Amino acid sequence: MITAATKSADDTRDLGAQLATVARSGDVVLLSGDLGAGKTTFTQGFGRGLGVTEQITSPTFMLVQTYPGRLQLVHVDVYRLEHLQEIIDLGLPELLDDRSVALIEWGDEAAPVLPAEFLRVRIEFGAADDDRVLHVAPVGLSWGQRAVDLQGALERWTSGSELA
Repeated sequence: MITAATKSADDTRDLGAQLATVARSGDVVLLSGDLGAGKTTFTQGFGRGLGVTEQITSPTFMLVQTYPGRLQLVHVDVYRLEHLQEIIDLGLPELLDDRSVALIEWGDEAAPVLPAEFLRVRIEFGAADDDRVLHVAPVGLSWGQRAVDLQGALERWTSGSELA
């Protein structure tokens, strides 16, 4: 697991953009953290790193939004879904293809119905209002093989930031 600290929403976006440089088609990123921790903010940066030019907003009420870029970004929010069957009914596995990267907010809830390969990003509140601590953990062979690349992306991001 890699841990990084950000001091602002812009830092969190920049970190997301840097991690997107490691993304490949078909990847899944599970985002978790308390309400307001910065999951959508991270996704905005990740989308920027994929070349998305549209404004990325929370899909809480839409559940799924897609954005074109170098790879299509599929942004999913399962916060309002109460049962695993609802996630299955949403068709998440079918939304994940070899031309896109999926970022799933409240992703721990969806993990049982998703492929066993994903990047887990847990975002926690830090000491100050805008501080965040991000715990990045590759899960599965594909992401595990890119652990060095993930570490490198975080090291490139750290100019002026903290990396633990």
